Amino acid sequence: METLSQAPAPTLAKKDIRKASLAELEAFFLAQGDKKFRAGQVRDWIWKKQATSFAGMTNLSQATRDLLDQHYEFRSLEVDVAQRSNDGTVKSRFRLHDGELIEGVLIPQDDRMTACVSSQVGCSLTCKFCATGYLDRKRNLEPAEIYDQVVAIRRQAEEHFQTPLTNIVFMGMGEPLLNYANVLAAIDRITADDGLNMASRRITVSTAGIAKMIKKLGDDQVKFKLALSLHAANDVKRNQIMPINETNSLEALADALKYFYDKSGTRVTYEYIVFNNFNDTLQDAEELYQFCKHVPCKVNIIEYNPIAQAQEFRNTGPDKLERFRAYLESKHLTVSIRRSRGKDIDAACGQLAGKK
Repeated sequence: METLSQAPAPTLAKKDIRKASLAELEAFFLAQGDKKFRAGQVRDWIWKKQATSFAGMTNLSQATRDLLDQHYEFRSLEVDVAQRSNDGTVKSRFRLHDGELIEGVLIPQDDRMTACVSSQVGCSLTCKFCATGYLDRKRNLEPAEIYDQVVAIRRQAEEHFQTPLTNIVFMGMGEPLLNYANVLAAIDRITADDGLNMASRRITVSTAGIAKMIKKLGDDQVKFKLALSLHAANDVKRNQIMPINETNSLEALADALKYFYDKSGTRVTYEYIVFNNFNDTLQDAEELYQFCKHVPCKVNIIEYNPIAQAQEFRNTGPDKLERFRAYLESKHLTVSIRRSRGKDIDAACGQLAGKK
């Protein structure tokens, strides 16, 4: 009589160890007849020592490491491509565990070493001047994937410049406030004593302008800094380049920023790219000044990194830029000019991730 071979039992998917809470790990070890303090040892390896495998957890027995490996896994990112500019900027394309690609940038300056990190794979906001806006949004990043970017970029800072990381900006791919919970969870880990122990005031989250989520930042009394990618201070022009403005008008954003400032007491930064023959007149500067009256703020004028998908956008000329800056300063605003970095590499947001 013919016998049928038994199908193998399905393999249970392992959980990412970084998603396991302290309480979950304590329960896991107790269920295995071990001591609950093992959970603290494991989390110390994960977050403080940035382990990417169980093999390196040398204060755990081999049997314990094998047990962890049977139930959990590390879904770490890896550097897929790294480009180094003549100005020292390092642009990395990271490959995630599922094959998706994101970007991160190390920006060296005289007084700081900054990591620019992503919050989503792609973006849904379709800003006309941004390469990421031409990519589909695939998914949100997990807190550990954001954390891993910071760790990788910190290593680059130490390797290339022998200097520790000093600042983090969420200005990479994606809209951070549309991945709110994961971004805040990542920042909690980055600032934790048993994490990277970075100061909250050294972290800036940049948003294209989601009014209700800006208010939520105020309700949650966050300690990090907030930046708004403004780029135009009237609704007609902002609608043209940032479709998100159609549902989050400047009036709505002003109301949200007042609420945020009242709750947090934190000065807001406005990011403003001065595009040639679009938003570079003194009338544009006056409109920006009027918007700046809503809350204490500073203005970062940002030099544009042109992209192939948006040939119509170019930086304004130096004379116009100087008049624009001088007008704002004449109104007693704090203004800084942020020069474009990495001009000889794919440094604009989304450029490198969009390349196959």
